[in-house]
Amino acid sequence: MELRHVRYLLAVADHGNFTRAAESLHISQPTLSQQIKQLERALRVQLLDRSGRAVRLTDAGQVYAEHVRRALRDLDAAERAVHDVQDLTRGQLRVAMTPTITAYLIGPVVHRFHAAHPAVTVTVVETTQDRIEEGLLADDLDLGIAFAGAHVAGIESEALFTEDLSVVSGPGHVLLGRSGRLPLHELAQHPLALLSGDFATRVHIDRYFAENRIDPRIALEANSISALLEFVRGGSLATVLPDAITRAQPELEPLGVDPALPSRTVELLRRRTAYHSVAARAFASIVRSEAVGLSSNRD
Repeated sequence: MELRHVRYLLAVADHGNFTRAAESLHISQPTLSQQIKQLERALRVQLLDRSGRAVRLTDAGQVYAEHVRRALRDLDAAERAVHDVQDLTRGQLRVAMTPTITAYLIGPVVHRFHAAHPAVTVTVVETTQDRIEEGLLADDLDLGIAFAGAHVAGIESEALFTEDLSVVSGPGHVLLGRSGRLPLHELAQHPLALLSGDFATRVHIDRYFAENRIDPRIALEANSISALLEFVRGGSLATVLPDAITRAQPELEPLGVDPALPSRTVELLRRRTAYHSVAARAFASIVRSEAVGLSSNRD
């Protein structure tokens, strides 16, 4: 048995079809079938159920695939560790974060990192918190930046700073210039534009409304902060944004509500057993430095 046998098996399992798997591996279908049969003979067990329209793992195949996926992730991490360059003259870094954090944190961090280590390629992904944790566990990501809460097993977290939220309105909105805190039941009378429900920020906001027994008027949902900002600038809609974003938008005005929106903790996430490259450690150090500045602005 060789590593290629394992990779071939996983390709068939992922595609559910020998033809598509062979195309993805750039080998012929007969060669792929022969290699899988060699693996099954070596293990003395049938790994694939070929009886249906789609090829599926047998019970034994599912157990085997679970273990070999984990082993391949460890092998890939070992290869990266061998090639890790201590002086950061080359390398790659994969980072993901939730949308609100992208809007005010990642720009300064990437700018500082690239200025210090221009030869390291950084891949930045904006996605939901659950996908960040999935990516870390699958070793598709090196670092994640998201929010405190219940994390899946295998994820370790480090608190960075506290993020405050406010209701935000734009030019011409009826709430613009209002003094004092707005009672929440009055806010419920105004249409809101919010992030879609698969984002952690929206879950946080929905929980706040539910705990206060308020049914908000949600007129529009979007999956990006930039879209929300454009909608609010139009003047007819309000939204809920982190104060750090609002401070960078002089035409927008934050408004306090009563009871106040709860703050939340931003965290740096890693896979607990992952190899942390020099690039990942350097990036994390810059994130911590920027977090200190954000905490100072909050105070």
